[in-house]
Formats: sequence, structure tokens, C-alpha cells
Amino acid sequence: MKARNILAAILCAAAAGTASAQNTPPAPGGTQIAPSASTPAYRVIMEANVRVPMRDDITLATDIYRPDAPGKFPAILVRTPYNRAGGNAQPPGGVKWWVEQGYIVVLQDARGTYDSDGTFYAFKNETNDGYDTDEWIGKQPWFDGNLGTIGGSYVGYTQWAQAVGGSKYLKAMIPTVTTGDTYANWIYTNGALQYGFDLPWGAIEMASHVMQNSDGYDWDHIFPHLPVSTADNLGRHGTPHYQDWVAHPTRDSYWDGISLDKEYNKISVPILSVDGWYDIFMRGTLNDDAHMRKEGATPEARSGKRIMIGPWAHGAGTRVAIAAGRIGADPHPIDFGADAAVDMKAVYLRWFDHWLKGVDNGVATEDPVRIFVMGENVWRNEKEWPLARTKYTNYYIQSGGGANSSGGDGVLTSQKPKGAEADRFTYDPANPVPTTGGNSCCSVVPSGPWDQRAVEERKDILVYTTPAMKEPTEITGPIKMELFAATSAKDTDWTAKLVDVKPDGYVQNIQSGIVRARYRAGAGKPAQPIEAGKVQAYTIDMWATSYVILPGHKLRLEISSSDFPRFDRNLNTGEDTATGTQMVAANQTVYHSARYPSHVVLPLIPKRTSK
Repeated sequence: MKARNILAAILCAAAAGTASAQNTPPAPGGTQIAPSASTPAYRVIMEANVRVPMRDDITLATDIYRPDAPGKFPAILVRTPYNRAGGNAQPPGGVKWWVEQGYIVVLQDARGTYDSDGTFYAFKNETNDGYDTDEWIGKQPWFDGNLGTIGGSYVGYTQWAQAVGGSKYLKAMIPTVTTGDTYANWIYTNGALQYGFDLPWGAIEMASHVMQNSDGYDWDHIFPHLPVSTADNLGRHGTPHYQDWVAHPTRDSYWDGISLDKEYNKISVPILSVDGWYDIFMRGTLNDDAHMRKEGATPEARSGKRIMIGPWAHGAGTRVAIAAGRIGADPHPIDFGADAAVDMKAVYLRWFDHWLKGVDNGVATEDPVRIFVMGENVWRNEKEWPLARTKYTNYYIQSGGGANSSGGDGVLTSQKPKGAEADRFTYDPANPVPTTGGNSCCSVVPSGPWDQRAVEERKDILVYTTPAMKEPTEITGPIKMELFAATSAKDTDWTAKLVDVKPDGYVQNIQSGIVRARYRAGAGKPAQPIEAGKVQAYTIDMWATSYVILPGHKLRLEISSSDFPRFDRNLNTGEDTATGTQMVAANQTVYHSARYPSHVVLPLIPKRTSK
């Protein structure tokens, strides 16, 4: 598949879903969720290119699909920059299917895209435009006063943004594979630029009125270009919002205008969030969920928050996790079993039937958390996240000083180190560790589960491995690395990756993280210089997972200083992220001693015993 077509499919995959032959989704334990009360009954009336006015007299192109029947109906709104007339703008099942269920479907081009007026600037106008659209729908004679929203990726962000507006007509949302925090989860991760996404999607694909075609771009030339602030000029033209992103590497007032991380207390509706363990926005989805449960504007918003996370990348419902990227697909795609394939339209229909039609179908009383446990490949419902029964357990890195590559002597153990050993490697930004799967997006950079054996042969990756597990070991929850390290550079990055070493030799990535040394204090904090050669403590947020290491498998931790082009390269000079051009190699030292006990903190879940 061409890169352009892949991107179009991925960016709104959750809005398209993957339908199974079943009409009801499988529930944990092999049971079935009761079918919805909706019954196909209606033919479709379509109104094309309706011009919906905004408060500044800009009009947005909107298509309306209604049941061919008298009376009023609830409506489902999709606001997209990816062409309202395209297949990816349709909710799972398609417009016709939803109208047959007794819903009006409203599809709208975002400001400055396709047939809508104005200029597109990512994230900027979605609150006001979404609210104005909600209010316009509220005045239509065919509308019964109950509005829902649906869609993935940027279409999911438009939902979060319009919910902040507080329209009385908005009653429920389904944002998928997305997050409202643009700084910490769209553009930056712990100080590092999410370059493999921000540049191709943000700077090139979304640079004009109509989504740009990325076929033919020489990414092997574009990604290494310095400075990163001018890399967008290697595409068709410069992009104002990309220029602003790279000019603001810390959470400052610029981000207050386009990020929703401080706006949860303005959102008053129940939300079903759907994401995948390998999605770029998974961490943000979990953060949004936690904030809404505590800060939502109404009891209904707080108690009605639900989350569902499957074994997917930037999409929902699939059985086989294909690690996609411009270099092709992993020759060994991971099959997570039949239960991983979910009829997402049935899941979404139950949600809207309850909140928009008042159907008592069990949605309001279900456990708020539904997760897919990889390895065992089963769904499980939980009452909270993180799980209350979690046993946070330290696994320490140890070696004889030769942990470089998978052929080294690195060990991962629950035993605290007693000696004073350390491991060393050279990080050269001119030859960074290549991204090999993981939580990235969309088409250009490999994403999802990927075999790590080839990349583990590099000497600039430290590798620490447990003995083969004798019993199933479940890791479910947030993961972090507590690292003690020193560098010869003025600034550098530290990465950590958790992997599963299978008996057949396949090495599957589970989760990973990065921290930029000068931004180690966290988002919103000013840069803190480091002293060359001084041991510094770092906390690396390795996101979260639900994964069982099966008997005979080994757990492995990789430590390095780059993951490119998923993240931009730290040039080791301390220069500005946007304008830096000079690179130097850094001598890196990772400590694992009694004084500096570097370790990964794993959320282990005790095996439940039968009564």
C-alpha cells in the first residue's frame, strides 16, 4: 500500500473500525454483551454541502444524513480535517447503517480544510467551531436535543475541544486513539519532539487546505535534516503550526491556547475512550481518563467515564497487529487471537443507545475499565486504573561491565546490586538507534509490535535479561525506569525499552520511554543544565501496558540514548531543539551499584486464587 493510502487509513482507523461478523462484541470470559435495542428501520435522506455559520462568519461545509421518517432523532457529529466525503469520516459501520439505527449523522470539514472556509491551524479553532456547530444542530427541526460525537485521532481531538465549549446539546462522546493534551502527548514526550509523527503528519500532510500526498518524499533525506525547524521546507512549503511547535519545547503560554490539559473541569458529558497499547496516544488516553474521573464538571461525567484498551496500534478492533511503516511490515505480525477482533460499531451503538436514547442496556453499571491482557490474549474488566491490587516491584540491572548488545552479560533481577559496576557506550547522533516498532504513527515510522533482534546487535544498546520465567508474570499498569547515569555531553537523551524474549527467538517490544536530560524536571519546568561526568538521577516514563510474560519466556530491558525518527535526535550540544545543527558524540555511563541502583519499576499483578 502506498504511504499516502496507509496514512489515510491509519489516521482515522478508529472512526472506521474493523467489523466482525457478530452483531455484539465479545466480553471478558467469553460471554456476550447484550445486543442493543436499536433495530434497522429507516431509509436515508441526504443534504450535501450545507453551510454552517461560525461566529466570525466563516462557514463550514457539512453533510447531513437523516432517517426518511417524520419526527425528531438524536444526532452523531463527526468533525474532520480529512475530508467529510471520504470513507474515513464515516463512523464504524458507515453512515447508512447508523441512519438505519435511528440516528442522524452529521459530517463536517474542519475550518480551512476541503470545502470549508478559513485557514487550518492545527488544534486552534476546534473549541469555538465545535460549539457553534453543536448550537446550530440544536436549532434544527429534525433534531431531538441529544447529540453525540465520534471519531479517532485528530477527529477525536475535535471532540475533546468542542466538549470544553459546554453546549447543552452535547450528551456523550466516543473519542478514540486520541488525547486532549497536545503538548505532552501529540508533540513532545518528556522533552523530546515526537518527530516521526509531528513532521510528516503535522508539517507536511496537514500543511494546506487539502491533505498533502506524501508519496515520493525521500524520508531518509528529510528526517536527518538540520535544523528541525526548516525540515518542513523539504516538503512543499513551511507550516506555521509546525514552526510554533518546535519553537516552544516547554509547556508555556503558547500551549495553553491549544491544549486541553487544564480544561477537564469544563467537560460535563460521559465519555467512552478507546485506544491501543501500541498507539501513539495511549499514554494521553490514560491521562485523560484519570483527569475526567477526578475533575469532570458533573457527577455524570465523572462516574460515566469509560475506557477500553486493546492490543492495537492507531486503530481499534483488529486481531493481527501489523507493524506498519514505510520500510514495510514486520515479517512476523503478532496474532493476538480471536478475542482481539471486536465489532466496534456494536460497542459504540450500545454507548449511544444508552446516553442518546435512554436505553437501559447495562452501559451505566459496567466496570469503567476494559483492558486486553496481551500474552494471555483475553479481555478483562476492572474497577479502576491503575489496579488497586498492583504490586510495584523493582527489577535491577546488573552486569560485569559488558551489557552492550544482546550478546553481552547484562542481567535483569529482583536482587539489589551489591558491587560498583557500570556499563558504557557511545551515543553518536549521526548514527542513532533506529525506531523499531512501538507507539508511533502514522505510516512513515514503524509502529506496533516488532522483532527487536536486529537492533539489539548494536553496541550502543545495553541489554539486561531475566532467566526464563517459571510461572506467568503479569505486568499491568504504568512502568517507569529509575536510572542513574552520567554523560560527557552538555545534554543528552536516555531511553528504556521493555521486551519479551520468546522461546522461538522472537523479541517483541512491550513498551518504552524517553527523557531529555535538560527537561528531566518535567513538563512546564524550565530547562535544567547537566554537569558533564556527574551522576544524575533520571525517571523515564515508560507509559503502560497489560502483558503476561509466559513460562519459558524472558523479560528484557534495553537502555540507550536514541529512538530515531520516532523522536528527534539529541545533538548532545545543548543547542536549541529547533535551531541546533552541530552534533557531537557522547560517552554514556549507566550505573548499577549499591549506591546507584538503576532499576525498572514493574506493576506486577498477583495471580488470583480461587476460593
